[in-house]
Amino acid sequence: MKKIGLTGNIGSGKSWVSQLFQHIDIPVFNSDEEAKRLYDRDDIREAMKARFGADVYFDDNQVNRKRVAEIIFNDAEAMHDVELMLYPVLNAWFDEWAEQQKSPYVLYESAIIFEKGLSERFDAVILVSASEQTRLRRVMLRDHCDEETVRERMEAQWTEKEKRENADFIIEHDNDDEDDYLLEQVLNIHETLLAQRKFHFFSKK
Repeated sequence: MKKIGLTGNIGSGKSWVSQLFQHIDIPVFNSDEEAKRLYDRDDIREAMKARFGADVYFDDNQVNRKRVAEIIFNDAEAMHDVELMLYPVLNAWFDEWAEQQKSPYVLYESAIIFEKGLSERFDAVILVSASEQTRLRRVMLRDHCDEETVRERMEAQWTEKEKRENADFIIEHDNDDEDDYLLEQVLNIHETLLAQRKFHFFSKK
């Protein structure tokens, strides 16, 4: 099973591209959504309480996401500790999930593949790219927030230039009105991946 990373900075439109791949029957593992589910595991719950205190969970054992966010976004060490709890379990779950699929390849969707040094886990990485102004506009509209807030979130990610230099495939998504062009790019990459699978070669940068 070939494993392909799908990444893109905030506001790039990576979730929309993910849906297009699903439309052509390519399974997508959404790492953000799967990571959220891990907080419900007994072992993760107990580890979180031991590290950060009982108030990171409500009385009904549901994670207090607001409290967790307050902790990790103001403390790099705390963020690192949470990642140490979640990522090994998440990665193992992805590997297990991937082996259960019947498709020629699977996608792992995450905004921070390069930032977390995960690119080597994949046979190739697809980047969804858009200009800074486009991404700012999309996120401000989507999240009803100001430019300063969006820029703070952008600063936590690699630049477009850095990601473009490290990606194996790039999907340009600067225009919200060009769905046909977006689908064309997805299909072109899909055909390339099928050909690479058939002839057993994957080029890595």
